[in-house]
Amino acid sequence: MNATPDPWAASTLAVRETLRDRIGTETAVATVTGVEGAAYRRPGAKMVLGDDATGAITAGCLEGPVAELAERAVADGPLRQTFDLTDEDDTWSFGLGCNGVIDVLVEPADGSFSLALARADTGERAALLTVVGGDASALDGTTVGARVLVDSTGDVETTDARPAIPDDVLAGVRETAREFAATGRSDTVAVETEAGTVEAFVDGYAPVPEFLVFGSDNDVRPVSRLARDAGFRVTVASARGARADPERFPAAHRVEATRPPEVTDLVDRPADTYAVVMSHNFVDDRLALAALLDTEISYVGLMGPRKRFEEMRDAMAEAGVELSASDRDRISTPVGLDLGGGEPTQVALSVVTEALAVANGREGGRLSSHEGPIHPRPDPGSDSEFDSS
Repeated sequence: MNATPDPWAASTLAVRETLRDRIGTETAVATVTGVEGAAYRRPGAKMVLGDDATGAITAGCLEGPVAELAERAVADGPLRQTFDLTDEDDTWSFGLGCNGVIDVLVEPADGSFSLALARADTGERAALLTVVGGDASALDGTTVGARVLVDSTGDVETTDARPAIPDDVLAGVRETAREFAATGRSDTVAVETEAGTVEAFVDGYAPVPEFLVFGSDNDVRPVSRLARDAGFRVTVASARGARADPERFPAAHRVEATRPPEVTDLVDRPADTYAVVMSHNFVDDRLALAALLDTEISYVGLMGPRKRFEEMRDAMAEAGVELSASDRDRISTPVGLDLGGGEPTQVALSVVTEALAVANGREGGRLSSHEGPIHPRPDPGSDSEFDSS
């Protein structure tokens, strides 16, 4: 597998792969569990710290303090630390202008993570529910780091690696955990019990999105590279067996030879897959497009001008394949966002950013033209749905 060039910029997939490889070693995991105000990363962002670090929870300002906390966590167990970046006189202030307060959970990379990682790998959705704080009376007998897994149906799974969460706490947060599991959301919630308040971090693990490229010409290389960097699991499908060489597309997670009508054999999770058809062969592209439209894939980018697609649509109609309104909505052609560039990497960036915007439910416009905040507000009890970062 192609190594991540910059561990700090590692995608969620790369961070999960690193975590999986280091479970049971002298490694810690730092996770953003809460944010007030503006911050570089949102709840759920992770950093794996051992002999080196993979992932990021800030732009880099807290790496030293978090590394020290990681050593403590490996030795003594899970702990939570609050970093206030708003007050210049505060211990954790670095004059960064982030204007945010960040809560970070630092814990050993133990087997309790395997529960969620395994679910996400198979396309399931789940959430790790972890006690991170609360009133002393409510925490009596409950340690910070107590954990269970809740899946999108509300079923609960425990692990020998961590103490289980008490029943009264679980009862108060189970439905929220189920919702977060289904949506992939992460946040800290307050759970009221007869003994007081317990703070629980609900960390949603959604499957990593899949990026399927049908084609094997040189322009597939920058597309697959940028898609991987953007956090997709990348599959390159070639209609030419001689070009289905992993060394030809080193950024792809897998490279397969396939007949165009059988490209769907490579689609394991249609609902989480975003496809781009760019073989530049008219017949192959037409057959691959028709096959992909027979799946539940919601986005199929097609390389080429509008006239080419009109000719392709006519050829499909002659072959008895009529495109429905729903089919037409799923096809994006010419593929990509209007970035104005014509160089290979610029074209690839246009293609990948459109797929990323679709995957995130966004339009891809300029943020300076966007009225209102950018990120969803992490506090579900807030008056506003969004924060101001």
